[in-house]
Amino acid sequence: MSPDHVPGWTSGACVANGIDIHYLRTGAGQPTPGAARPPLILLHGLIGSGACWTPVARALEADCDVLMPDARGHGRSSTPTHGYRYDDLASDALGFIRALGLAAPIVLGHSMGGMTAAVAASRGAGLIRGVILVDPTFLTPERQREVYESDVAEQHRRLLAVDRGELLAQQRARQPHRSPELIELLVEARLQTRMSAFEVLRPPNPDYRKLVRAIDVPGLLVIGDAPVVSLETARELETLNPRLRVEQIAGAGHGVPYDQPERLAAAVGSFIRSLAPA
Repeated sequence: MSPDHVPGWTSGACVANGIDIHYLRTGAGQPTPGAARPPLILLHGLIGSGACWTPVARALEADCDVLMPDARGHGRSSTPTHGYRYDDLASDALGFIRALGLAAPIVLGHSMGGMTAAVAASRGAGLIRGVILVDPTFLTPERQREVYESDVAEQHRRLLAVDRGELLAQQRARQPHRSPELIELLVEARLQTRMSAFEVLRPPNPDYRKLVRAIDVPGLLVIGDAPVVSLETARELETLNPRLRVEQIAGAGHGVPYDQPERLAAAVGSFIRSLAPA
């Protein structure tokens, strides 16, 4: 089922930071008695889309107003000719909050979206209530160069020419533990990702240690068993910011939202319940 047709969910677009941002929004769930549902923005990774959050959003929609935007160059959002650095993506996220008039949202990001959320949280004083970073792209300068100089972008270019049915079959074989619905959403997101989006891989990334120090709202860093952010690095970041806590989810690689959506949703829900009222 397309997320546009999930009962109670809506599909919309707004203008933020000079571009059109498409998003999905939940609304079917009933709020916790006596409590309003806080807005929760989910920022996807490279070659993803807002729709790829569907399993996580389903698990959280009863207690949160979940918004799932497509990043520029992804899904149904605009594809400007330039502006694919993390500062641009963070400006999009902050512009999205302002455009929709969201009051004190929690911002959650995975991978590219995690770095975007960290930059947004470091800049969004007064706008953001809390931040959740799911294995963000906190890479050393050496690793950044390795990724940029790899053939990851060329692989994507080649996959864009592959038949959709063949891509689905490949992904089902490679990720048999993921649901057929999720695999379809991931393949669709891949096919909707424009080549310009890969400019985000060009070094240098923001200094993640400086970012973490600058975040002045409660934070949660979530990693899996085989993360980009090692447990050692995660513990170091905890020492840099007393408002950050770390949680590791078993049975998940870098794709925590896809490998363990229910466990991630449980961790997110627990973190949100720990926050002071907005």
